[in-house]
Amino acid sequence: MDPTEALPTTSLADAASAPARVPALFVSHGSPMMALEPGQTGPGWQAYGRQVVARWPLRGVVIMSPHWMTHDLAVMGAPAPETWHDFGGFPPPLYELQYPAPGSPALAAEVQTALASAGWPARVDMQRPFDHGAWMPLRFLLPQAQVPVVQLSLPAAAGPREVYALGAALQHLREQGVWLIGSGSMTHNLREFFGGRPPMDATPAPYVRAFADWVADALSAGDRERLFDYRALAPEAARAHPSDEHLLPLYFTLGAAGWGEPGGPRPEYLGREVMYSHLAMDSLALA
Repeated sequence: MDPTEALPTTSLADAASAPARVPALFVSHGSPMMALEPGQTGPGWQAYGRQVVARWPLRGVVIMSPHWMTHDLAVMGAPAPETWHDFGGFPPPLYELQYPAPGSPALAAEVQTALASAGWPARVDMQRPFDHGAWMPLRFLLPQAQVPVVQLSLPAAAGPREVYALGAALQHLREQGVWLIGSGSMTHNLREFFGGRPPMDATPAPYVRAFADWVADALSAGDRERLFDYRALAPEAARAHPSDEHLLPLYFTLGAAGWGEPGGPRPEYLGREVMYSHLAMDSLALA
């Protein structure tokens, strides 16, 4: 499928057949301008968020963003996190946007306990605000900003296997009304993005299509080892991701879903739009 085309929003089954677990979700948050120029992706997130809220009584969100990297592992614990505009050089209206969702010290403590039980000691950070990798997609997914949100940091030394394990350690929370979300980007070459700043609807660069299609094929096959070794196996991997951090939240989502395990879920794409020629906005859910 042409990744410039947005797929139809995932159609969840009727309420009587709803799975007990909230689906795990990966979103490509792209440029901060996504908040003002949502393209086809933003409305797709809105529609999917409405379906999730209608089907599952959410008591919280745990989200990983590449814009909070730490040497150790940290969990947001503030009861009322601020909205951080952690970028520069964009239009003034972008800096006026807020996402006043509450935090949840109680959920943060649950996350900390679950991680410790899996061998991942984590500290609670009471000062951490929402970075744009968290608040920007959540403004579409949960626009009422009423569901408590806790961010989990991305350990700077972690690779795909480790981040997958972090998601797996929290998988049980999906049965307790917690939405586990990885927010990153299917492709993330900012040097080429800023080198001339193509229009939002510009033709996708060939390397973007090649990389995103390879990932889609590996996901469909349930081939965990192949995807773990993406830097060696995927076409144009180093160009699509000069560094790992924006793809790693995908592995958090996959671990949270049990993807790649026997009988594990297959991904359902919400959309595969490409913005600004270089940013593949692939988003997918795993129930």
